[in-house]
Amino acid sequence: MTEPPARDPKIDNPFRVLPAAPVPAAAAPGRPVAPSDPAEALREEVERGVLFTTVGGMVNWAVNQSRANAIWPLGFGLACCAIEMMAIVGPRFDISRFGAEVFRASPRQADLMIVAGRVSIKMAPVLRQLYDQMPDPKWVISMGACASCGGVFNNYAILQGVDKIVPVDVYVPGCPPRPEALIHGIMKLQEKILVSPVEIGPLTLQPLPAPGAAKKAPKTPKKPARKSVGAA
Repeated sequence: MTEPPARDPKIDNPFRVLPAAPVPAAAAPGRPVAPSDPAEALREEVERGVLFTTVGGMVNWAVNQSRANAIWPLGFGLACCAIEMMAIVGPRFDISRFGAEVFRASPRQADLMIVAGRVSIKMAPVLRQLYDQMPDPKWVISMGACASCGGVFNNYAILQGVDKIVPVDVYVPGCPPRPEALIHGIMKLQEKILVSPVEIGPLTLQPLPAPGAAKKAPKTPKKPARKSVGAA
């Protein structure tokens, strides 16, 4: 009796899906083997649920998390970039996902100034006064080419970069930048806030080191070499 001919694999597998690779017995999924020693099992359970840190690092983490996820921008639009800034509040882009949708009309209630548009020489002192009225800590985003470097307005009437009068934390390029670009700039600002030290009165709390980062040994001052006095 003759054996039936082997079937074509293309017929059994018409979509050309690669078969799953065989899993070796050593790497087969399964429940981890519990240690036989009760003390060892208790130690492993404790290590999975306990974290060790410093009080300063924990306070820094909590404060920076609240600051980064509850940014209150100042409603301050100067030119066409302000239309893109307004769009991030709408349902299409929904900046409330990042906790930055509460635009304030008063600088005393805001901690982020988004300079959206060109800044004229007449407007520069007004912008600086609004920045001074914002409580600390405060941040600035320069939105668009006009706010960052003057853009196409290279003349005597336009300030060639808002960083000449206020410190800028994040620059968003474009003319005008899309709302996605501004959201990306806000996300970069959040990353900067999370790694910044927190000042509470006379104390300055440093952020927690990144996981796996090696601690740098403090530099020891080098001793000055002794001068040899030659025989006269």
